[in-house]
Parts: sequence; structure tokens; C-alpha cells
Amino acid sequence: MSDAWLTTLITATPQEGFELAITLSRRGVKYTQPDVATLKRLRPAYAESADALTAASQVVAINFQTVAAANNYWRR
Repeated sequence: MSDAWLTTLITATPQEGFELAITLSRRGVKYTQPDVATLKRLRPAYAESADALTAASQVVAINFQTVAAANNYWRR
């Protein structure tokens, strides 16, 4: 994947920042496993796993920390 979709981490609001964190997380999965058929085949296994869902939430939280820091925690 060579499309330049991420031009900035700066967002107007924390809500936009959280949505960017989710996008970063989803894109990370897509880069790691680019085969859509494999992703769809594996989804039922992790969709029912508390550990997998907790790990996914942790990845989103880490990405949100990164975006928040880039936005100086939205302090003006």
C-alpha cells in the first residue's frame, strides 16, 4: 500500500482524534494482513474472544495517546 492517506495527526477535537486512532488501528491490521479473504475468515475467531477484543482496544488506546500528544492534548 503506497497511497499517502495520513497527512497529519492534527485534529480539531478529541472525538476526531479518537476516530483517527481507530482508523490508524484498522489500517495497521490491513497492512499486516492485506488479504481480505483471510481477514474475513479469521474475524469470527477474534470477534468472540475477550482477549482479542481487549488487545484491539489497547491498540486503539495507544494510537489515541499518540494523536492526543500530537495535538498537545487539545489544550490551547
